[in-house]
Amino acid sequence: MRTTVVIIGAGHSGLAMSRQLADRGIDHVVLERGEVANSWRRERWDSLRLLTPNWLTRLPGQGYDGDDPDGFMTVPELVGFLDDYAARTAPPLRLGTTVTRVAPTEGGFAVETDQGAWQARAVVLASGPSNAPSLPAVAEGLPAGIASVTTHDYRSPDQLPDGGVLVVGASASGVQLADELARSGRRVVVSTGEHVRMPRSYRGRDVFWWMDAAGVLDERWDEVDIIRARHTPSPQLIGTPERRDIDLAAVQAAGVEVVGRLGMLRDGVALFSGGLANAVKLADLKLTRLLDRFDAWAEETGQAGLDGPRRPEPTPVDESRLQLDLAREGISSVLWATGYQPDHSWVDAPVFGYRGRLDHEGGVVRGVEGMVVLGSSLLRRRRSTYVSGAEADTRELAEHLEAHLAGQAAPVGRGLLD
Repeated sequence: MRTTVVIIGAGHSGLAMSRQLADRGIDHVVLERGEVANSWRRERWDSLRLLTPNWLTRLPGQGYDGDDPDGFMTVPELVGFLDDYAARTAPPLRLGTTVTRVAPTEGGFAVETDQGAWQARAVVLASGPSNAPSLPAVAEGLPAGIASVTTHDYRSPDQLPDGGVLVVGASASGVQLADELARSGRRVVVSTGEHVRMPRSYRGRDVFWWMDAAGVLDERWDEVDIIRARHTPSPQLIGTPERRDIDLAAVQAAGVEVVGRLGMLRDGVALFSGGLANAVKLADLKLTRLLDRFDAWAEETGQAGLDGPRRPEPTPVDESRLQLDLAREGISSVLWATGYQPDHSWVDAPVFGYRGRLDHEGGVVRGVEGMVVLGSSLLRRRRSTYVSGAEADTRELAEHLEAHLAGQAAPVGRGLLD
């Protein structure tokens, strides 16, 4: 089978790219191993909501049109949004089709699947950045008898055996699940290293209103320290009807014990770093800088109707605990909230760089012309991390593919690694 472009993945990025290619009259097919929005349907915990307000949830040609623009979509609501988008845009979908190999050929690419092979002049890798949990080496020391669960597999507190839980990682996922587990009546200890503290609202507006209006979300990949930016933890945020904060101070108020970074598991004892206070101070300092930027922008642009600039209090911590005997202290589970990694093992091409990740410039894969990737954190700008980022990212990368297919040069910026 032949087509001009193969898109691999029918999540929000793949669907958005399909719309962009269709608008340009470029023949293509979308291959998806499961259903539309398959990862959202199958690989998220039950209580999850988007971090971004509904008004910011949009894709090319479709925005949120419900009656709760300041709310936060649940996963079923987002799946419904994407199903509706697919119904409206009618992409050329091939569902239940698993890609097993992508390799460059003369004049394009060979794409092998469990439903047959495709030949294409270009390929879009839109399978997402969260295909597999990223476990630290320390996880190998977890003793038998202690349940080990990742955020990829976690669904609800009832899934875990009775007893306390050690949550490793305090980005958005870690603090959300530590809070959920504590509210279910369990003892919870959360281990944190570097983290990003962020208020849900500031001066009466959602923090994403500030980041959108003040231009933070539009900072481009070639304007920042991209290596560090793409590996910065996600901010400590949660989307709830009451718009509450969920930083380390908030989870401690819910009964969660906060400890430093997990450095070792030895003979059933978790050993923690003594740098907790420094990590917290650094997060508070970065928060102050961000809010200073918001205040300066508000003053420069004459924003009216804002509340006074009330700042969050410094995060209180007790860094005296440096170890935890798991069995003796009733910890029956470890929940690894240590992030994800993409799985591009089926890409058979010289396109991998730092730590085996795809080497690309703003989504344009280096080493093989005609290949682009979508969906990674800060792909082309800070908003790329969120659903709405797919709109601008796919527009620019579709323009790049259009130029490539026409035999024209398509510069994308200075060379950078993922």
